[in-house]
Amino acid sequence: MENLVVAASSYAKDIDNLIWIVAILGGFWFFLAEGVLFYFLIKFRHKEGQKAQYLVGESKEELKWITRPHHAILICDLVIVFMAIQVWYNIKQQLPPADETIQVVGHQWSWRFIHPGLDHQLGTADDVEVVDELHVRVDKTYHFKLEAADVLHCFSIPAFRLKQDAIPGRVITGWFKPTKTGEYDLQCAEMCGIGHGIMQSKLYVETDEQHDEWLKKQMPQQQI
Repeated sequence: MENLVVAASSYAKDIDNLIWIVAILGGFWFFLAEGVLFYFLIKFRHKEGQKAQYLVGESKEELKWITRPHHAILICDLVIVFMAIQVWYNIKQQLPPADETIQVVGHQWSWRFIHPGLDHQLGTADDVEVVDELHVRVDKTYHFKLEAADVLHCFSIPAFRLKQDAIPGRVITGWFKPTKTGEYDLQCAEMCGIGHGIMQSKLYVETDEQHDEWLKKQMPQQQI
């Protein structure tokens, strides 16, 4: 349950704040509209000797109940759109310089990860390749090269607020910066076949010392 609420990446709070803004503004207008509706239902309920009227909404007094809320809602929409574009640009369009780069490949039904070795460079002889385990260093910026080997997958780390489709035939570059050590869920968030439900991996965010120790344990296995 903790993994569903913890914010473990540098931009997780930005996404959380955007969701809160949408929930608060949308919730305000929802409860206000429902309150007005029930108020009018009670105040203007059927009464003996009083005939109902049909209002067409064309008089100035009637129109103000339509135009003023409409304009207020449009202002709230503009606030949401502005904040959403800003968050989208900072996360999806602007890649910060990478400390390390990893390769992520989605398969039916597992994730394959290629980590840079002790030289911190991907594509060299000491790369470490494992299945269903992603190991990264805390407070380091990572670029990931995301691919799908067969069908459409979705690379999802809830604690990072990260979700990115993996498309066959394409290499998609994204980034994240872990800010909290620990073990987190990593999953596929796109229906990818009968084994979709078991396509779950683990993400381990480690200190530099822990990560180097893990790499050293993997190196002999890679050389066999």
